[in-house]
Amino acid sequence: MAQVNEIQHPLIQHKLTLMRKKDTSTGKFRTLMREISMLLGYEVSRDMVLSTEKIETPIAPMEAPVLAKKKMALISILRAGQGIIDGMLQLMPTARVGHIGLYRDAQASNIIEYYFKVPEDISSRDVLVVDPMLATGKSAVAAVSRIKEVSPKSIKFVCLLAAPEGIEYFHKYHSDVAIFTAAVDQGLNEKKYIVPGIGDAGDRLFGTM
Repeated sequence: MAQVNEIQHPLIQHKLTLMRKKDTSTGKFRTLMREISMLLGYEVSRDMVLSTEKIETPIAPMEAPVLAKKKMALISILRAGQGIIDGMLQLMPTARVGHIGLYRDAQASNIIEYYFKVPEDISSRDVLVVDPMLATGKSAVAAVSRIKEVSPKSIKFVCLLAAPEGIEYFHKYHSDVAIFTAAVDQGLNEKKYIVPGIGDAGDRLFGTM
């Protein structure tokens, strides 16, 4: 069943506003991306399962909660997805990381894959596919379709911003994959940019505007 989780945490919304401002510097934008990604990772991981283990505090022994042995993989859609990976790894340092590189054929409007590298044991891992923007949805659909070919345990899609058009297109093909986003914006303009959006996330992240 199609599911969209719009995360309204005050810190996320405040930091997203700072990212939206056109005069925010590359360095500040990069820092905010990392901070928001950590907060998104916190929300996305709410369903992680806990077990217990015996420990001793300085005062007494106890059965303490710990994460069950859950294997995670973070898959970045290049290039802008790397900004989200960096933040999430602060929370999940043992997660494995994969990358998928895609570009659009300007003449045929097809999505072309130029790079794909994921952990060898992906079939035993829960996957978070990350990209700052879900605009038309075509790159996200192509990425998740490719990742499904290697049969991960589960898949979630995480982005900073989503357009209604992108959500509809994505769930047309992947109704079983939940979307987690900081905001669902108004829609796309004639150039397929999210409005009001944050501009080109990759260019702002890497200073290539």
